[in-house]
Amino acid sequence: MRDTFTRFWRSDFLWSFRKSPVAIVSFLVATLLIMSAIFAPLIAPHTPFDPGSLNLMNGFSKPGEPNMYTGDVFVLGADDQGRDVYSTILYGMRISLFVGFSAVTFAMILGVTLGLVAGYVGGWTGTIIMRIADVQLTFPGILVAMLIFGVAKGFTPIHLRDQMAIWVLILAIGLSEWVQFARVVRGATLVEKNKEYIQAARLSGRSSMAIMLRHILPNVMGPVLVIATISLALAIIAEATLSFLGVGAPPTQPSLGTLIRIGQGFLFSGEWWIILFPSLTLLTLALSVNLLGDWLRDVLNPRLS
Repeated sequence: MRDTFTRFWRSDFLWSFRKSPVAIVSFLVATLLIMSAIFAPLIAPHTPFDPGSLNLMNGFSKPGEPNMYTGDVFVLGADDQGRDVYSTILYGMRISLFVGFSAVTFAMILGVTLGLVAGYVGGWTGTIIMRIADVQLTFPGILVAMLIFGVAKGFTPIHLRDQMAIWVLILAIGLSEWVQFARVVRGATLVEKNKEYIQAARLSGRSSMAIMLRHILPNVMGPVLVIATISLALAIIAEATLSFLGVGAPPTQPSLGTLIRIGQGFLFSGEWWIILFPSLTLLTLALSVNLLGDWLRDVLNPRLS
């Protein structure tokens, strides 16, 4: 165990991490925000989405100042319903991160599968898959996500729409982001399938499925992990955008995008804190994950740096 830790500590990957202040700061910030969201029920001073715990008299309390009616103090202020903005951010991040991670996982599984098939099988199968990908690339990802969200929501029974909204959102974002995974995996598969170890596997009688999963897949996962990290930031922004436009997370399960949309309505009346702090949180989360993805890309693909 000690030897394994020593080899990992002296590895090029960890050495590059220790020598990159941007990677260290991004990792620490992203970890802090993610852990804060995970442990929100333990950290948050209030349960913001429990109507029984709210006091409307606390509405529009300014950050750090006692409320003139109740005397309660909220570090980041309170919104129009008397909800602690700090607590709403923690709970809102949970929805945003859950949607982001789930959508990227779905997009990665779908894209890697289709990319492997298109690259290894080729022929009409590969051509059809890549032409679909090319057509989807001609449209902005957010428009594709909105279209898929609207169609999927239309097929959802009315009484289940609020309960299924998060899962429909994950489906919409995932289907809008699989193309990048498929294109990269297909290109890497075209290179790998002509190498000697793949020829040896074919001669030994291994099936095409076994060759793709046991031999090719492990060798194309480096670029996939880089794309997944960067796509996570894009998925979080896409979720916030959809929720801001009112076609994302339901009001009963507000995400950071929903909180920003709510805060926009009070921006010009002087309650700036309702929109400022959720916006800064979203910006910090997306930026830290994106910078971490950029560093990971440079480490795994030194020729691009």
